[in-house]
Amino acid sequence: MSDKRDYYEVLGVERSASADEIKKAFRKLAFKFHPDRNKEEGAEEKFKEISEAYAILSDDSKKAQYDRFGHAGISGAYSQEDIFRGADFSTIFRDMGFGGDDIFGRIFGGMFGGGFQRSRRRSGPPRGRDVETRIEITLEQAATGAEVEISLKSSVACTKCGGNGAEPGSQVVTCPQCQGRGQIQQRTNSIFGQMVTLTTCPRCRGRGQTPEKPCSKCGGNGLEEKRRKLSVKVPEGIDDGVYMTLRGQGDSGMYGGPKGDLYIQVRIKPHKELIRRGSDIIHEIEINFPQAALGTEIEVPVLGGHETIKVPGGTQNGDILRLSKRGMKSRFGYGDQLIHVTVTVPKKLSKKERQLIQELEKELGKKKGIFG
Repeated sequence: MSDKRDYYEVLGVERSASADEIKKAFRKLAFKFHPDRNKEEGAEEKFKEISEAYAILSDDSKKAQYDRFGHAGISGAYSQEDIFRGADFSTIFRDMGFGGDDIFGRIFGGMFGGGFQRSRRRSGPPRGRDVETRIEITLEQAATGAEVEISLKSSVACTKCGGNGAEPGSQVVTCPQCQGRGQIQQRTNSIFGQMVTLTTCPRCRGRGQTPEKPCSKCGGNGLEEKRRKLSVKVPEGIDDGVYMTLRGQGDSGMYGGPKGDLYIQVRIKPHKELIRRGSDIIHEIEINFPQAALGTEIEVPVLGGHETIKVPGGTQNGDILRLSKRGMKSRFGYGDQLIHVTVTVPKKLSKKERQLIQELEKELGKKKGIFG
């Protein structure tokens, strides 16, 4: 069991809290415990805790995963960096007067190593954009794992200029705004005094160079869009709605910058006869009274096909038959296939059927409620 506190408890909100209520609660606590303001012992750890809670609860997909599986669902699906990716810390902190430039690197860059530190944004060509897409797989593919081919548009190096952004025959020159440093200084005033931060040069976007004459094909950014195919390995036992992260498979960065990441949301198509519940697979069958009383054999769908099972004599309405370890793979092993049994009662009886049932009732001592 995780020793982490419940995220809703950390932020002091109800589980039914709206997105605005969650954001408001985080702003209040962040202002109180932000390390730029609060130097008391324990404030940094508290700030980390509330920031993680907000990063999860402000993201619909991560929140749904947490609501369903708790902390185990988060640690099993996201790396520590992925937990914070996408959260709107920059805008919130800027509005509070703490500055908003590269907030993930500045505030969270060193927090997982044990110490709080400030980091400066690196100079050089900017990183490519992260790309998000979705794939649909069958329940059987989710159970066994699968290799799925996807097609997506990506930004790649411009074929005309080779990615440097300059029209062929022209030069790439030192950026006149940052003088080749790729960064400029910005001074901002807050309630705590003046802050000096380094930000990426808006003209060269961190490259330190600009094209003398922009490429006519890419407009000077060194990129063009192309469709590409990619083979993706889906792990065995993956759950519906989970995001897979493929590092370096996103858009190319401008001017040779590093590639972004690719985020793939996995959706599992509904099965006609099987229902997934956690790591277990559920199937419902209907049998009549003679089958329930005497026992029978019946064919049921299972992952990957069908199987004949024995229904023991004396089976009651609502009983559950279990096929051990025939469910989905999880961190704790394989689940089971659970077969829910419903004993049906005929709504209409022929004369002979009624006579036979009346005779059976006499044999059973005229017990009531056998069939209803």
